[in-house]
Amino acid sequence: MPWNWGIFRAGLRFLKTRIFSMFYLEYERRLEIEILNSEIPHHIAVIMDGNRRYAGQLGKARSFGHAMGAEVTEKVIEWCYEIGVKQLTLYAFSTENFQRSEEEVDGLFNLINEKFLKIYSDPRTHEKEMQVRIIGDRSKLPAFLKESIEKIEKSTENYRKFHLNVAIAYGGRQDIIQAVRDIAGCVSSGKLFLEEVDENLISKHLYPAPGVSVPNVDLVIRTGGDERVSNFLPWQANGSECATYFCAPFWPEFRKIDLLRSIRVYQARKAEKKQEQSYRVSKVVNFLEIGNHGEKLEEIGQLQPVKKQGIS
Repeated sequence: MPWNWGIFRAGLRFLKTRIFSMFYLEYERRLEIEILNSEIPHHIAVIMDGNRRYAGQLGKARSFGHAMGAEVTEKVIEWCYEIGVKQLTLYAFSTENFQRSEEEVDGLFNLINEKFLKIYSDPRTHEKEMQVRIIGDRSKLPAFLKESIEKIEKSTENYRKFHLNVAIAYGGRQDIIQAVRDIAGCVSSGKLFLEEVDENLISKHLYPAPGVSVPNVDLVIRTGGDERVSNFLPWQANGSECATYFCAPFWPEFRKIDLLRSIRVYQARKAEKKQEQSYRVSKVVNFLEIGNHGEKLEEIGQLQPVKKQGIS
């Protein structure tokens, strides 16, 4: 009797898992159809947080969490390409991460190196024409990793269909500082005039420098439950007023539906901004048609932010 009951419970668990899997796949399919009917963000940036907490929750070593997270990273690259995202920037290792133990840092660099070599030899990289670039302070990286970075960047430098940017030894403030120093050196040597320094020029001197800089971000995703951007792409994200999506799953638990939901948030925000802009424009047209300035003082007040946006 106990043996039969055990089989029944195992069968019940299998059935529940099977049913849940079917519902999950159907929901994922419907969600993907929904987001593909609207604008897909050009550039997504991801803060891959929660590897260590995921491992701790399972009683595993931190290296296990990083390895599982690396597997998810490969899937996310594939999902973004399939959906139509053109730029993906991943926060793999920050300048603050150097404060971790030497064993963990070395393990992370070895794992990153292993994944770069895999991308380099994977025929899908070249079939997709995926350009891989690294942003961050390369002087702080070990020689073997710098060699792999040079190898993967050189082999993909002419690809333009999909851009993968990997932030290693990266800090947003540090990025701006190195750009300012570079520009100051150009001004000091007479290569640039002070009057030429503007937003576009600063953008061109951000990582990777020299080279085409990382463009403005449309959507920032952070996993692991924390609601902060951790010094990640401050110039590209804050300047473009991008959408931000914080979700609870640790990075190794991140699923395709989480990515699709984040894009839906981006699309909803775009729709709201478009609706707000249409409302303001209608107020302008209404004011001009009536032409009664004395009775429209309240609408004049509403027009002030519109004028600042260049609508005359």
